[in-house]
Amino acid sequence: MEQKKIRNFKESTRHLFRLYAVIPFSIMIVLFFIFTIINGRMNLTQKTTEAAESISKSMMEVYQQYYDEINRMAVSPAVLNYVTTRLGSDKVYSEFYDFNNRQKVKSIFHIVDKDGIFRASSDSPDALYNNFAFGNLINRIEHKSGGMLTEMNSFRYSHDRDTSYTFGKAIVKDKQTIGYIVYQLYESDMQKLIFEQNNEIAMITDEHNSIIATTSNVTKGVLNKFSPKLDKQGHVQLNDGTYYMYTKRIPGTPIQVITLNSYMSEQYTYYTVSIFILAASLLLWVIIHFLSNKMSARNSESIDKLILALAQLREGNFNGYVDIQTNDEFEILGAEYNAMLDRLKELMAKNKELSELRTIIEVKQLQSQFHPHFIFNVLETLRYAIKMDANQAQQIVILLSRLLRYSIGNDRSVQLKDDMNYVRDYLKLQQIRFNERLEYRITVVEETNHVYVPKLLLQPLIENAIKYGYLNQSNVLIEIRIYPSDGKLMLEVCDNGQGMNAETLQKVNQILQSQNNTTQHIGLYNVHRRLVLLYGEDSGIHIDSNQGKGTCVTLTIPYEWSDNDVQGSAG
Repeated sequence: MEQKKIRNFKESTRHLFRLYAVIPFSIMIVLFFIFTIINGRMNLTQKTTEAAESISKSMMEVYQQYYDEINRMAVSPAVLNYVTTRLGSDKVYSEFYDFNNRQKVKSIFHIVDKDGIFRASSDSPDALYNNFAFGNLINRIEHKSGGMLTEMNSFRYSHDRDTSYTFGKAIVKDKQTIGYIVYQLYESDMQKLIFEQNNEIAMITDEHNSIIATTSNVTKGVLNKFSPKLDKQGHVQLNDGTYYMYTKRIPGTPIQVITLNSYMSEQYTYYTVSIFILAASLLLWVIIHFLSNKMSARNSESIDKLILALAQLREGNFNGYVDIQTNDEFEILGAEYNAMLDRLKELMAKNKELSELRTIIEVKQLQSQFHPHFIFNVLETLRYAIKMDANQAQQIVILLSRLLRYSIGNDRSVQLKDDMNYVRDYLKLQQIRFNERLEYRITVVEETNHVYVPKLLLQPLIENAIKYGYLNQSNVLIEIRIYPSDGKLMLEVCDNGQGMNAETLQKVNQILQSQNNTTQHIGLYNVHRRLVLLYGEDSGIHIDSNQGKGTCVTLTIPYEWSDNDVQGSAG
């Protein structure tokens, strides 16, 4: 059977680097090319549309201004007076030139009487053709019956100046037509108006597609009409070129704006992008080849260091730190490995301390199971109870048996309700012993009953409360409060004893916060260290005390619904 060839890390890294560099780059090329096509089409559409909208807006202003002006002039007192009396021509011309000089599209102005004779004109039409054509124009205005004539037509005036659009209206006085007023717009000014720098061809036509003005004569067909030839995609074929066309009709007018842009510029962009991508691909392949060799050599060195360190760790050497300074992920990996070694050593030290502390606690628990003074005091109380109160004696025996049975159990964690039953039995025995001189109150939020806690957690605190609570006083009140708070379980044991002064309280807190306790005060310290090692620095004991008022010890532990964490940590 042929043995499978295995690549080393250096070869694998080089191969994968090239593969994963080429694949995304190829995808990027395809996506970039698609984006270029889509973006080119969108840009072509956008600039064609924007040009039409811009021209439409400008042309709308021109149309509206001439529409309003001819309506105004047709009823102007100066015009009516001039047509009637032939007097005041200066006022008529003054009003025309004031208006005309403000316009982007200039015009020629005529006033003709009802017989077709020119009474005022800013330019004279040529003798033959224009007179005949103008006569037809007057007839069309007359047929509007007082309405306005707006139409595309072509007139040539002096200095080869052409007009291509006409506004005409009858001049009416006392419901009688006395003449006609005409404005004819210069074609050259309209060509300037429709010229857009970011657009190739623009034109304005009437409702019959007759061209009023255009930026390119290739659009003019038979009878000066725009009759585009369309391909299957609906694109305009014009002068051996393909164009995208957008038509915008100007609202309220018989005029429409048409803009065209060639797809040729888009094709040039595709060619340019293709050449650029090809050149970039060749250059990138050379760079990838060089970098893959460089990177695989450097990364394999870092891997070798890590493998050596892992081999040392497997042999039990916890001081096999690595030194990787490559300013990349391998340096981070090396730093994390070193940090892991530190954490391992720290956890091993904590585990050792926890084991030692657990041994001490278990010894203390064994001692407390059969504490001579406690047993002696209970038995002495039992002896008197047998003589004085048989029911009380029976209660003492039941309570003591439950205490001993619970204390010798092997469970390291129990539900809170079970541990609190033990606490109640213990306090009842102490209450029987001290008669009316010991009172206790226990408040437990019901939802915490099934929370798991270390076994006999509160016993050292209750013993301390009883031990120091009777100093200099005959009665003691012990209050136990258990409740949840911000994801933690709070257990408070308070007494009304003499308490501690500020100096003593500070010393006790310092002992709790120290790593090693060399004093004889080991009860609270062991409980605190046990909680810190089990649950972390957020857990432990907090003591509040006021001299002459009492002491309150608060335990903080996580709110555990399962005993897995408690036992796992304890083990």
